[in-house]
Amino acid sequence: MLIEIEYCVPCGYLDRAIEAQRALLTTLGQALGGVTLKPGDSGVFTFRADGDVIYSKPDEFDITTIVETVKARL
Repeated sequence: MLIEIEYCVPCGYLDRAIEAQRALLTTLGQALGGVTLKPGDSGVFTFRADGDVIYSKPDEFDITTIVETVKARL
């Protein structure tokens, strides 16, 4: 499974995106095909699993829920 994290550069979401990437890779490791970061703008903060949106701002950000969602899809 490929995970893509699209984050808003002007909003300063890079650190949060890197933390989420680290959490996904630490928890799910080699079960994932990769976790990529995609720079964006206009306030975007979106997670996709194989192209399907599994989280998108303005929903409340909870990395534990995102990790569990990905885990359930594996």
